[in-house]
Amino acid sequence: MGKSQQTYSKTEREKKRIKKREEKQKRKEARKANSTGGNFEDMIAYVDHNGNLTDTPPDPSMKVEVDIEDIQISVPKTTEEDKIAAEEAKFRKGKVSFFDHSKGFGFIIDSENQEKYFVHVSGILEGELNENDNVSFELERGQKGMNAVRVSKI
Repeated sequence: MGKSQQTYSKTEREKKRIKKREEKQKRKEARKANSTGGNFEDMIAYVDHNGNLTDTPPDPSMKVEVDIEDIQISVPKTTEEDKIAAEEAKFRKGKVSFFDHSKGFGFIIDSENQEKYFVHVSGILEGELNENDNVSFELERGQKGMNAVRVSKI
């Protein structure tokens, strides 16, 4: 005759599983006994005139009429003046503090906040830069900080 495959730990685990299943069934029956029925009227929520959720219907006298033309669905169109102002704000003015022609890079000091920005020869639009030249430029994030790009002499 062969030895039984049922070990002590297997029987203990099976007892625990059965006990858990029975406890779950008891909890389920207790919830059913304590439940109020969950009808549809209990589940409805209303929004009052202040935008808060309540369980009572809102007062019809507090209703506010909204004109359909007052509702804005999208962003208002930008005008030509807005586009020009945004374009001008994008360009900054500054002065070349250092430029090495042999290595092809230099630095520009912003006239507004006196910060130094790196400029590479590839970011220059026309001509070449020399020290103390007044320039206009845009900023772009580079590997080590902000770089001046689209640089042109004023």
